[in-house]
Amino acid sequence: MKSKHSKSGRPRRFHAPSHITVLFEDEDIIVVEKPSGLLTIASQSEKHQTVYARLYEHVKSHRPPEKIFIVHRLDREASGLLVFAKRESAKFNLQQQFKEHSAGRTYLAVMEGQIKQRQFTIQSLLAENSIHLSYSTQDSRKGKLAITHVKVLKSTAHFTLAELNLETGRKHQLRVHLAEQGHPIVGDKAYGGQASSLHRLALHATKLKFKHPLTGEPMEFQSPPPASFLKLT
Repeated sequence: MKSKHSKSGRPRRFHAPSHITVLFEDEDIIVVEKPSGLLTIASQSEKHQTVYARLYEHVKSHRPPEKIFIVHRLDREASGLLVFAKRESAKFNLQQQFKEHSAGRTYLAVMEGQIKQRQFTIQSLLAENSIHLSYSTQDSRKGKLAITHVKVLKSTAHFTLAELNLETGRKHQLRVHLAEQGHPIVGDKAYGGQASSLHRLALHATKLKFKHPLTGEPMEFQSPPPASFLKLT
């Protein structure tokens, strides 16, 4: 099933044969909700169980068959909104929007500990070590600028729910920035977090906005976080 792009830009929710929820699809783009536990694209250890592979199976059955191009990614244990391109020209257009910050990505996260400051920005140079984990560095030859905007929505003695906006999109940026503040995302054992009853990373891509790569029409999508996030705070 396909939904044609309309002037209203309203998403139409349905399940592709791969059981991924598709919020919107036309001849140029496809917007989906990624579940936690599924890679965006293949890794050395996993080639088939990915969002990309499942969507490829979905679009190649169209007549005529279509293609899928990566625009951006979500970590395996994160969930939420992703946009893929179905034409190479659309891919380049959307990636340029993210690079120029005219497209926006908003996340919800639950962090360990109480954060009393209501709004702040984290900025650092991020580099990657030999085991593929990111870290902040003072060395401009190694690191790339990373900027994260944080807005605290709710805070208890043990957990903080916050809205996070990416100004840049470096690998593991949100996870590193919050961990280095002393407040790792719940369930993020790779960056110092404790084991959690959630059994996943408490990070969800909740809002996504961009201009349609063909028509230029503003498009915005929202995905509510898992109820388990809200129960923690």
